[in-house]
Amino acid sequence: MRKLLLAVAAAALVLAPVVAQAQTPIVIKFSHVVANDTPKGKGALKFKELAEKYTDGKVKVEVYPNSTLYKDKEEIEALQLGSVHMLAPSTAKFAPLGIKEFEALDLPWLFKDDQTYATAIKGTIGKWLFQKLEAKGITGLAYWDNGFHMVSSNRPLIKPTDFQGLKFRISGSKVADQYFRLVGTIPQIMAFSEVYQALQTGVVDGCENTASNYLTQKFYEVQKDITVSYHAHLQYAVIVNSKFWSGLPPDIRTQLDRAMTEATDYTNSIARQENEDALAEIKKTGKTNLHVLTGADRKAWQEAMQPTYKWAKGRVGQEVLDLIAKELDVKMN
Repeated sequence: MRKLLLAVAAAALVLAPVVAQAQTPIVIKFSHVVANDTPKGKGALKFKELAEKYTDGKVKVEVYPNSTLYKDKEEIEALQLGSVHMLAPSTAKFAPLGIKEFEALDLPWLFKDDQTYATAIKGTIGKWLFQKLEAKGITGLAYWDNGFHMVSSNRPLIKPTDFQGLKFRISGSKVADQYFRLVGTIPQIMAFSEVYQALQTGVVDGCENTASNYLTQKFYEVQKDITVSYHAHLQYAVIVNSKFWSGLPPDIRTQLDRAMTEATDYTNSIARQENEDALAEIKKTGKTNLHVLTGADRKAWQEAMQPTYKWAKGRVGQEVLDLIAKELDVKMN
């Protein structure tokens, strides 16, 4: 928080493009909360590589992984203040800004597979959501995929009733809060950087995340059971401070757009394989039991969580639900 207060004084300096200093590289601070060896971490490093290459060194991208600059509860405010330029938060993080519509992407069992998600996010719904950010001084550049969520605890989670009474860490999405309440958990909002210790000490009993995050954050070491449920999707929005971005020289911004497009293609192309590899690696350690839902179990989860869709209308609004229903050809109630 102290850093955020100092950022007010520094914002003018950070946001002012360094056009006049022709010999000084333009610095872009790119902060995120996961490890370098995850899809998002690798995507950030790929953007750094390409941005510096395509601008002939006129831009220097400083990547800060693993919450080394800001925790996920702080980073969007830091972006608005100008103390950091670029982020890639999960889309669930925009509700505190008053843009609750992003949480519609967290609906359980919404995307049947990776291709369905990819098609939807590149279409009308992805563009429409990014337009919502502009009024907050934020520009959306890309969506980065990180695949589907699994769940874990220190007991097998096979039937919906198995969740009863567990304290479950969530990232902040009220949609996730709702579907976990429907199966009997007590959701707890917690910064990503605090999850390992919370699981280790029993502050929370379980969590949801993707295979690559379970591996790189070592959550599997402190959870006896992981269910490969793939019940909801995790995606990130790569965003930038609008004032900083629009103030860049047009030729520089063109090359950065090119770098971001290629980094996005790269990130999204590796996400599925990274998660499959991570799941295999977790299995190889033998430190946790992996469970796969049967068709009947999956149906029971879907039925238990289905009321989330009706509830979501009051949270995210009918407009975004209608857009998604049309895009995916699904029923919202």
